[in-house]
This record gives sequence, C-alpha cells and structure tokens, in this order.
Amino acid sequence: MKDPNDAIDFIFKTAPAYAKAKGELAQLEAFKSSLKAIKMAETNEQSLGAQEREAYRSEDYQNLCKAIGHATEQAEALKWQLVAAQLRVEIWRTEQASNRAFDRMVK
Repeated sequence: MKDPNDAIDFIFKTAPAYAKAKGELAQLEAFKSSLKAIKMAETNEQSLGAQEREAYRSEDYQNLCKAIGHATEQAEALKWQLVAAQLRVEIWRTEQASNRAFDRMVK
C-alpha cells in the first residue's frame, strides 16, 4: 500500500468493525458476572464455594468464556490492522519529508 489514502480509507472502513468487536467484547465481559450469578442460583449447593464451582463448570459459562476469547481475538486483529495502517501513513510522511530534504540538498 504505497498510497497513504489507501491506508486512510482502510482505517475509515475498518473503524466501525473494530468498534463493534470492542462493543461485543465489553458486552460479553459484563454478562460474565450475571451468568455466574444465574448459574450459582440454579444449583442446589448450599455453600458459596460449591455454588461458584458449579457455575464455573457449567457449559453455558464455558461457552461464554470461549466467546470472550473469540471476541478478544477479533478485536485485537482489527486493532493491529488499524495500527499498521496508521504506521503506513507515518512511514509515507517520513519518506516525503526525506525526499523534500534530499531535493533541497541537490539543488
């Protein structure tokens, strides 16, 4: 991607997907405590430790943890793609400044 406008277009087009991924991740993280409480209430165990153990070992809780992992992976991939595009713009700016300096030296 030599043209900085391509990198800027990429950032502009990818930002909503990144925002959505971050929102989904935040929503899943927030639901984690609620799901734990729901699962603790569903068990017949009396002690909090046993209730917590049962909540953590539930299939629903394990699936939520997997979903959080997947959402984190998506958000991080998008984040680093955006960072790479920003770096491409910075590299282009540096190259342009170097070219101008070189042009001034040879005149």
